[in-house]
Amino acid sequence: MRQALFSLIVFVLFSNAIVSQTIDLGSWNILNVKYSLNDKTSFFGEAQLRSLKFYDNFHYYEYKGGINYKVYKNVKLTIGAGSYQTYKAGGNFVLPKNNDEFRIWPQVILFQSIGSLKVEQRYRAELRWTSNGYRNRFRYRVGVSYPFGTERNEYKPYQISASNELFFTNKEPYFERNRLLFTFNYKPSKATTLQIGYIHQLDYKINDETGRDFVVVGLYYDIFRKGPSKQENENEIKDN
Repeated sequence: MRQALFSLIVFVLFSNAIVSQTIDLGSWNILNVKYSLNDKTSFFGEAQLRSLKFYDNFHYYEYKGGINYKVYKNVKLTIGAGSYQTYKAGGNFVLPKNNDEFRIWPQVILFQSIGSLKVEQRYRAELRWTSNGYRNRFRYRVGVSYPFGTERNEYKPYQISASNELFFTNKEPYFERNRLLFTFNYKPSKATTLQIGYIHQLDYKINDETGRDFVVVGLYYDIFRKGPSKQENENEIKDN
């Protein structure tokens, strides 16, 4: 775990060095812990912290948890819930808030392999109790990932991935957001994944988040009751 934290700090410092002062990039930080009970059932908890400028003007945080269940080899169901807090732009956690939200979200993920490429489709419905009343939202994400590197202990240490996600509602204007994500993942151990990436998103008149471009830094830690299969390690695009 110490090695993972040290590597994550190096990732952040490296990101800071390559980001110019003139580029308006925010930060998107993820800490995810998952406990796998067996090959089918797992539990997860996650916290996120986001800023509109590079580690400044923090405006958003969330914490959530849930249960995953793999129905078939290539189908996984999830039920999750969490708190999502958005503050006004212009500083660090500026009051009053833009949005105070509790959310429940069921989802299904479909996996497919095309050679070494892993293809994922994610369908999510969100039941949202917000500062502005109850809202529904529906999300569809399609992504591909490619694990590579010399295999060690039944996993490959590197992975690149790209995904695009669309956000819809059942009320006008119906389309809310488009989110494009590119990531590079490094696994220093079977249980630990370090992530760095880039998000670009287009919003249409919504108040639960602002900002267009973010540097993503993530730490994912898996706890296994028994050893995971090779398929489980390589098939998954890390969530956001």
